[in-house]
Amino acid sequence: MSGSLWAGAAVAAVTAGYALFSRRLATTVVSAPMVFTGCGIAIGPIGLGLLDLKHDAGPVLTLVEAALTLVLFTDAMSVRRRDLRLGGFLPGRLLGIGLPLTIGAGWLLAWPLLPGLTLWELALLGAVLAPTDAALGKTAVSDRRVPPLVRGGLNVESGLNDGMALPFFVLFLAALPGTLASEEGAAGVFWRALVLSTAWGLVAGALGGWLLRWSRARGWISGDWRQAFVLAVAAGAYAVAVAFDGSGFIAAWVAGFAFGVSLRRSGPAEAPAEAPAAVDDSAGLTAHLADLLASLSFLVFGAVLLGPTLDDLDWRIVVYAVLSLTVVRMLPVALSLAGTGLALPTVAYIGWFGPRGLASVVFGLLLVEEHVPGLQLLGRVIAVTVALSILLHGMSAVVLAKRYGAWYRKAADRRPLREDLPGDAEAGHSPTAR
Repeated sequence: MSGSLWAGAAVAAVTAGYALFSRRLATTVVSAPMVFTGCGIAIGPIGLGLLDLKHDAGPVLTLVEAALTLVLFTDAMSVRRRDLRLGGFLPGRLLGIGLPLTIGAGWLLAWPLLPGLTLWELALLGAVLAPTDAALGKTAVSDRRVPPLVRGGLNVESGLNDGMALPFFVLFLAALPGTLASEEGAAGVFWRALVLSTAWGLVAGALGGWLLRWSRARGWISGDWRQAFVLAVAAGAYAVAVAFDGSGFIAAWVAGFAFGVSLRRSGPAEAPAEAPAAVDDSAGLTAHLADLLASLSFLVFGAVLLGPTLDDLDWRIVVYAVLSLTVVRMLPVALSLAGTGLALPTVAYIGWFGPRGLASVVFGLLLVEEHVPGLQLLGRVIAVTVALSILLHGMSAVVLAKRYGAWYRKAADRRPLREDLPGDAEAGHSPTAR
């Protein structure tokens, strides 16, 4: 039996084992990313040696790219205008002000701590570790004791900031000598990866949404194939963009927005019996597949990134990882929320729950494909930061959600709070399912 077959059997066993205990584990501090990452370490080079990036790079990259594509599409597809209208100042500030400041802070703090990396490699690190993943602190954004404004804001931020970090990631790659992206130059990457990929995503998503409404209104499409159609639109948006040397991730992200808007639009194409159908009903298969692939990506992360890193840790890497989860996240959040009237405990809660997860893992593995010169050090920093986030955010979510919820309840009884504004924490597809 070949090594790849043993690796496949191990992945299947881990997935089946977690599925059997998933409901029981959901009531504990043990999260799915913890389980899959730990099992990944066990089957990786420092464990059983069943999965190795040197020998399995192709399948590994295909898996994680598919995971991020579907997550980008479904998260963007689920965003509605009311998500930004009801307490929209919170995700607006976190994304419009906090995200660029986070990338900049990560860039600057890496300079004294990680000698040997060039200016653009440091910038890449800032972009890779900027996106958040709410699934790593599930309770923090699902506990009903936390005000809806905060839950909704964190969910929307997590669903959008991975897509918003993509242009920074792509342009920094193009500016870095020695990468595949740099061969085309920054101008070429700008037009192909940003402009053309965005345009194609808008066309694919809007047309796909219109066609689904048109077919559904006539009763020509069944429920099962409606979900398959959504998956096909996401895959098509990605594939065509990549075929023209653009960014499949940006195309999929934009297509998700356009698809959701087009599908929700009321008009003569929508039959009355179908009007109440939620977008999420159509995206069910795509969302569930995204969740599964995201979990498997954490298994891959444990095997090919984190496992080898544990054999060669350096204090500078650990210090930067800790700063990335605290100062690099929390200071930009505090600055972006200045003047909003939110209480200090709320700002601290939002600042702490900025876990680094799937997007950082995928971006890190893409650096392998791009032949980034400082790959070895960058990979170790990304691995340690994500691993600490999986552990610390996963274990603290239950306790801090309970304490913050208790503070909010007492404070709200004494005086009106800015946090009392309405929110929509459960709007659309929640990334906490991952």
